[in-house]
Amino acid sequence: MSARRSTLTGISRLPLCLALLLAASGCGGGGAGLSDAEGEARTQELEILNVSYDPTRELYKEFNQVFAERWRIQTGQTVRVRQSHGGSGKQARSVIDGLNADVVTLAVALDIDAIAEKSGLLPADWRDRLPHNSAPYTSTIVFLVRKGNPKGISDWDDLIVPDVSVVTPNPKTSGAGRLNFLASWGFSLKQALGGDLSRRVNADEQAQAAQAQARRFVQQLYRRVPVLDTGARASTNTFVQRGIGDVLLAWENEALLAVREMPGELEIVVPSVSILAQPSVAVVEKVAERKGTLKVAQAYLEQLYSPAGQKLAAKHYYRPVLPEIARQYVDVFPEVEFFTVDDVCGGWRNAHELYFVDGGVFDQIYGQ
Repeated sequence: MSARRSTLTGISRLPLCLALLLAASGCGGGGAGLSDAEGEARTQELEILNVSYDPTRELYKEFNQVFAERWRIQTGQTVRVRQSHGGSGKQARSVIDGLNADVVTLAVALDIDAIAEKSGLLPADWRDRLPHNSAPYTSTIVFLVRKGNPKGISDWDDLIVPDVSVVTPNPKTSGAGRLNFLASWGFSLKQALGGDLSRRVNADEQAQAAQAQARRFVQQLYRRVPVLDTGARASTNTFVQRGIGDVLLAWENEALLAVREMPGELEIVVPSVSILAQPSVAVVEKVAERKGTLKVAQAYLEQLYSPAGQKLAAKHYYRPVLPEIARQYVDVFPEVEFFTVDDVCGGWRNAHELYFVDGGVFDQIYGQ
């Protein structure tokens, strides 16, 4: 099968004499008509923590600056946004264990569900709080190969050729790792079912044989994985900087960034089909309420859905969810035939309980 490739502003200080005159006339401090408490609230510095997954560093570094300036203009308040990055599952565990995140922007909805269920810090219906089921951008999984694609990799079945070494993160700690696992499983299952994943639920011999074939395929793939890093960015570093492996199973945005930063050294291969990734966001409501940052935390996530926020996501190679913005970037993102986690196994909860719990399918095949 042929491959498709794509390569604060400072506040001027009043002279002391003028400042004293303003204070004496009641025009200084919080301003006319404002109580002392209101004036203090307007001028205080706020701080929020965004706990995110590995490859969003560049996106949120720029987004945080844009949001802070917008918030200052709208409210007069200075807001500082701190970041924490790591494997999505590991980051969720940190929040459950007490990391005081005001917002979470994680790779898969399952990780936010885990925070809601195990800590009670946000409601179970968090998906309903923002548009598009609280997924402000999408992505997918592609292949990153070295210059010239020396192993001739064009699709998922090329990953199990004996002399091919595959780099992918650990699905027990990484959202990308779980997506890579499910994408490879879905590819094999789709092939075995004649292209119709809806037939996977049939209780017939063909459906059972297809699941067995997918298990063998994924087991063969993981036999070719020399190292399981805890997150997607660590796997990118393993492949790009350490020179390990022939192909990296990568977030699309991570692959496009790597090609941009190392022109002529890397190439992207878009497989025949891949999985639709829907990174999700939520306000950690009980933490934000306790810190007095609920309003700014909500505004922070809402800004991701604005035209400016969507364009910034596209600039950093995340697919916008607003159609009018997505149309402006059709030349950036290659066409991909998608299937979803629901198509493969009926949703993230089923995926976790079947494949990724301790003793689940991944543990069984990786240990053999």
